Amino acid sequence: MDLIKVKEALEIVLNNAQNFGIEEVDFLNSCGRILKENIFADRDFPPFDRVSMDGIAISSEAFNNGQRKFNIEGIQAAGSAQLTLQNACNCMEAMTGAVLPKNVDAVIQYELLTIENGTATINLDALKSFQNIHLKGTDKKQGDLLVKENTLISPAEIGVFATIGKAVIKVAKQPKVIIVSTGNELVEVGEIPADHQIRRSNVFTMVSLLENLKIKAETLHILDDKEVLLTKIDSLLNNYDVLIFSGAVSKGKFDFIPEVLNELCVEKLFHEVKQRPGKPFWFGKKNNKVIFAFPGNPVSTFVNCIKYFNPWYYKSVGLNFENKQQAILSEDFYFKPELTYFLQVKLNQVEGKLMATPISGKGSGDLANLADADAFLELPDNRSNFTKGEVFPVITYR
Repeated sequence: MDLIKVKEALEIVLNNAQNFGIEEVDFLNSCGRILKENIFADRDFPPFDRVSMDGIAISSEAFNNGQRKFNIEGIQAAGSAQLTLQNACNCMEAMTGAVLPKNVDAVIQYELLTIENGTATINLDALKSFQNIHLKGTDKKQGDLLVKENTLISPAEIGVFATIGKAVIKVAKQPKVIIVSTGNELVEVGEIPADHQIRRSNVFTMVSLLENLKIKAETLHILDDKEVLLTKIDSLLNNYDVLIFSGAVSKGKFDFIPEVLNELCVEKLFHEVKQRPGKPFWFGKKNNKVIFAFPGNPVSTFVNCIKYFNPWYYKSVGLNFENKQQAILSEDFYFKPELTYFLQVKLNQVEGKLMATPISGKGSGDLANLADADAFLELPDNRSNFTKGEVFPVITYR
């Protein structure tokens, strides 16, 4: 059977995106989530003619008639009710953020004033009407759309929610995910491994990758025992929206995952992708449950998660996301196999250009090598020689 190409594999993954519904959360807990409602202005922004500089507020007519000295009649503080200038030949001190007093139409900042004995002298030759005044409704009008549905919420949106008094926000509900490691060679992080053992690491890498998406994934370890795998995975399919496996998908005698999933009537959508690392990647579904089974080598698991799971998640929650980032190869590179190659690279800016420098590693099992790199440069499968200065898609993880 021919290997499936990366582009086709990604299309199949995206075509199996799922809608997990909507939930309401406190606005302060919504950062990083996907907005599922349109947010409208509850009143004009700003809601009043707003002073934008500390200084004095005057009638520009008096200034234009040649007056430069103004007696200070009072102080308009931010948060205080609107005052009225009683004498057009006087001025009112006004603070940034305050409502503009009545009968004035310009504000002169303190830096352009000399104030002595309650009189302000203006050291300025010309004055514009509404100078240093943020007029009511100039930003947004009541009812204007402020934030569109399907926006990835950032601290900027949090401020908008607070401004309009939106304490509870509708967001895309997160899928219920479990990350499963397999293998008799794995022990827990806190244990001292024997010479033939290693500590579990892939699942925690993926837990952290999913935490970046605000998904709280659970984890489970299952030994390489087919009957145990059948029983436990059957239970997981009934209790989780997404199952992510790390390991046991290749051709080894104890790689039972594809066989077990088949016996549990999980539909295989593809197995093995024309790529390195991560070639044995298995993907399937059962009803509305989605299964990602990644090969167990650390780099394979890592690149498959950010190349396939992340876009699947973005589409599932309604975020219009397409990775269009590119980088320039900083040196010649050769890769013979006719596979898409996810080359580990270090990124740096050189004269405004994003340069990608290959990081040599010891293959897909070289976990430490991930910490030395910043990204994967995606090299196409139809050639072997890649030349310094060429531009390729890049998948960043820092």
